[in-house]
Amino acid sequence: MLLITILLLAGGCARAGDDNNNVKTLKNEKKGSQSAAISILANLHTSTVPPDRIERMLEEKTGTMLDIQWVPDGSYEEKLNAALATESLPQAVFLKNSASLVMLRSAIRDGQFWEIGTMLDQYPNLKRLNREVLSNTAVDGKWYGLYQERPLSRQGVIYRQDWAERLGLQSPATVDKLYTMIKRFTLDDPDGNGMADTIGLTDRNDLIYGAFKTVSSYFGTPNEWGVNDGRLQPEFMFTEYMETMKFFRKLHQEQLMNVDFPVMGKVDQQQLFIDGKAGVYIGALGDVVSLYAKLKEQHPEASLDVENRVKGPKGYGIWSTPGYGSIVLFPKSAIPTEDRLREVLAFFDQLMEPEIANMIYWGMENEHYRVEEGKVIPSDDYARLSEEVRPYLALQIGGHSTIPGLLDVGYSWPTRVKAEQLVKDNDQQLIHDPTESLESVTYNNKGVMLQTIISDATYNFIIGEIDEAGFDSAIAEWKEQGGAKVIEEFSEAYRKQQDQ
Repeated sequence: MLLITILLLAGGCARAGDDNNNVKTLKNEKKGSQSAAISILANLHTSTVPPDRIERMLEEKTGTMLDIQWVPDGSYEEKLNAALATESLPQAVFLKNSASLVMLRSAIRDGQFWEIGTMLDQYPNLKRLNREVLSNTAVDGKWYGLYQERPLSRQGVIYRQDWAERLGLQSPATVDKLYTMIKRFTLDDPDGNGMADTIGLTDRNDLIYGAFKTVSSYFGTPNEWGVNDGRLQPEFMFTEYMETMKFFRKLHQEQLMNVDFPVMGKVDQQQLFIDGKAGVYIGALGDVVSLYAKLKEQHPEASLDVENRVKGPKGYGIWSTPGYGSIVLFPKSAIPTEDRLREVLAFFDQLMEPEIANMIYWGMENEHYRVEEGKVIPSDDYARLSEEVRPYLALQIGGHSTIPGLLDVGYSWPTRVKAEQLVKDNDQQLIHDPTESLESVTYNNKGVMLQTIISDATYNFIIGEIDEAGFDSAIAEWKEQGGAKVIEEFSEAYRKQQDQ
């Protein structure tokens, strides 16, 4: 009996040990799942990589280890294309803009990225994403990415109000007045220091989000594609595109802008404005906040104003986005199983929780902002905000219309209030892209190469390397390399859409 008792006790202890080991294993598995690393490729719009405090807070609140690869905006597409070619993409890849998605459609069709549309309803936050906007990101009717919400158009003109007042200039309400302002900001000593050390316009190597496309809208250029005699044609085949190039060519020849803009990134473009060397910045109207905060550190006397309605030969117009600025895709090369994909999606679902979304958007309460009457009052220390908070906007999913509890800002600076009003007013003068929901197989396969032909030709025309005949030759090359087929395919898809 003693022997039997000893054996039973030993067995019980063994079973208890096994049970304890099982519990420990389950806990470790759960901990491993919670702390599983997620690698992310993110676009860096500031000059330095942010401190990791907010990143650590994100890890703590989501139970996830993060590996964020910050890539400067100016070299982002190059890095993305290189990683795609070498199959070294991380698990979550944020695209630079909506145009980048078009360029990746071929890779998406080849099965290099996960389709996620059928899974979104399984997540309490992701399922709130707008179906119409998701459809604008679709490839063959399927959803592959989560989007960052954006207004339909944020574009406009930001200018030195104090310079304009000193020179007796009004708001640049027409294209001619815009040119006059840029010219006088260059030639008429707007800062009053007695030296010829200013330029009118600061720009960068981005024909979409820089100044070019917005000014092109003022001239009445279609948005990417336009309709001509029932057929679609690319924007650069319209006379308004040529008029825009001539406008910038004149600015360049007269040295009314930074002549090295084709090789200048956004940070350097903005620095010219911040340093008081340039008086006009054409881009997102919301940039007026960061520009002013940094400008006043060097030039306390400076004041800024904004304009969104610049009348051109055809009246008013501004190009429209599809409702998103960027999307995040999920490569199969980095996410081998559907179970792992669900874990990654669960992390992004948590980013839409109000507490986390506000941290990404505004930073840490009582440090980077405070709340008054339910509105955010950002810190006056914009340098700190720019360094510690602004980069994390690159991780944003959804936006104010899809995240209940995402705080709005309480504006106190009148120019910021005006900028927000003008963004909303842009909805009254939108120029839409008719190919947004259309498909061209040739463009999917050759879009990057074809766009490079036109981009290079546009820059070369502006800096005086080619003339109109040279640009026509570039269009001819574009057609020969597949552009003619793109026109046929888009036009056929457009006709079918109109017949529905």
